Amino acid sequence: MTVGVTSRALPPLSPAGRVVKRAVDVVGAAVGLLLASPVLLAAAAAIRLDSRGRVLFRQDRLGLDGRSFQMLKFRTMRTDADDAIHREYVTRMLVDDAVEGGKAGVFKLADDPRITRTGRWLRKTSLDELPQLINVLKGQMSLVGPRPVLAWEAELFTEEERLRFAVKPGLTGLWQVAGRNQMSMRDALRFDVEYVRHQSLTLDAKIAIRTVPALLKGF
Repeated sequence: MTVGVTSRALPPLSPAGRVVKRAVDVVGAAVGLLLASPVLLAAAAAIRLDSRGRVLFRQDRLGLDGRSFQMLKFRTMRTDADDAIHREYVTRMLVDDAVEGGKAGVFKLADDPRITRTGRWLRKTSLDELPQLINVLKGQMSLVGPRPVLAWEAELFTEEERLRFAVKPGLTGLWQVAGRNQMSMRDALRFDVEYVRHQSLTLDAKIAIRTVPALLKGF
């Protein structure tokens, strides 16, 4: 699936700015993978010991211009997990614009019965997202940007909300550091659009810096 975006959604970064952003992504992802290698190995071992199945979870997500790519994550669910419960939850949040976030996260279902013991800790600390540094190196994602979404989720977006596809998805974004304990999914999508319209290297730096204390709260 691809999602078209209009010209008014084009990121305001200059050609030089885009080069710098890509350089920061490559260097940051490479250094991140190197420094996090002991954590990656420990997480992989814990997943193998906790439940049967592959260590890495691959899932088709939508990125720049709505193009599909395989996003990587540490597997946090049982291999026989059904996504029906997640579809129902996200659909309800987007259709009703309900506020249900907080500790579970805006797009995460609280007390999800499909999650393993190790997976629950990986999600709490956001360590399950570390393999996406590989997606950043491959140019499919950026360190900063809207989170990549599923194709069926995008079908529920308004035309305005689809402007988020004008930039690469990221490991962290504006709504993740907004400082609000609870926000609806529509609110989160509005932050994504706000990021697209005001994207700059300075904004990226501010988001990256504010992400660190947000992550430390999970430990």
